Amino acid sequence: MTRCLMPFIAVAALAACGAAPGESASQEGASGRPFTVAEVATFEGPWAMAFLPGSGLPMTSAALVTEKSGKLWLLDTATGKKQEVSGVPAVKDAGQGGLGDVVAHPDFAGNQRIYLSFAEPGPDGTSGAALGYGRLVLGQGAPRIDGFKVIWRQSPKVTGNGHFGHRLVFSKDGTMFLSSSDRQKMTPAQDLASDLGKIVHLTAEGEPIAGPWAGRGGRAASYYSMGHRNVLGLDFAPDGRLWASEMGPQGGDEVNLIVAGRNYGWPRASYGSHYGGEDIPDDHAGQRFEEPKVWWNPAISPGGLLIYTGDLFPQWKGDALIPALSGEALIRVDIDGDKATKADQWAMNARIRAVDQGPRGEVYLLQDGDGAKLLRLEPPR
Repeated sequence: MTRCLMPFIAVAALAACGAAPGESASQEGASGRPFTVAEVATFEGPWAMAFLPGSGLPMTSAALVTEKSGKLWLLDTATGKKQEVSGVPAVKDAGQGGLGDVVAHPDFAGNQRIYLSFAEPGPDGTSGAALGYGRLVLGQGAPRIDGFKVIWRQSPKVTGNGHFGHRLVFSKDGTMFLSSSDRQKMTPAQDLASDLGKIVHLTAEGEPIAGPWAGRGGRAASYYSMGHRNVLGLDFAPDGRLWASEMGPQGGDEVNLIVAGRNYGWPRASYGSHYGGEDIPDDHAGQRFEEPKVWWNPAISPGGLLIYTGDLFPQWKGDALIPALSGEALIRVDIDGDKATKADQWAMNARIRAVDQGPRGEVYLLQDGDGAKLLRLEPPR
């Protein structure tokens, strides 16, 4: 999703802090890849990044980056200088859980509001995904979040430290779509009394938007789709269609077109198998489940999804870019209306956690794990 522009004062403040790591562009374009790669900064267990929309001022290079441990960084992507942002909620950093997505409100220029998703501890060793927002204060000393409040909590909280999902995207009408993954419990993905394995539709204040199952009452009112395993990528195409990338079990990773009221089959249908080798039926249509538009076996482990809308890579416009963890690659999926086909797969020789688009149309990749690099991709000169 494209996130750009922010007040100039923040960039001026960034310039005063810390030494920038060396930036060295490799000549990858000359060896077959349609981009050069430049290292921008390093992080410890990063999970997501977001550029911030401004208020008509010149485009800047500032972004926010989350680390799973609970740190949030304000980063100048032009220099690699970064400042830690205070006021972040306490998170449960265990397994796949921790601080997750970061997204700016569409009217960030007016309200300076940012949203954070995270794993929240519960009673008796349980945990669940949560979503909240606060006001990002810049240009008044160190950056901070004021008035952070939680507006949505995954229910029920359960044991285990996997499959939180909690990817967030705003639609053009200012409402939100949030992935609420199955927490490795599988069967609740087919249960309309549980948030697990759903994509939920919320107002910007976290209130449920009546959806296909509103007649069931309770929390089902906010459910937009169901039957999901672990959705780690959500983005809108220019035509308004919502796309998602989803981790399958042993194989069976998917790209799905998300349609209101549809059931995507997990755990009753998959093109992968259980980790113990037990087969899963792959007959989606026969069970009245939605077929994935694209799937992989063996797995590539998609960590996110970006629908590219920039001009620097016109050949990618409107297509999905997918960061692969186990696949250690950047993958392009060609999107044409409601159809998707596999296109390119470029080896990156590291686990790639996230992808985002910069204000000029450049592409940023976040590696996974400790000492992870933030990489900037641009066309070869």
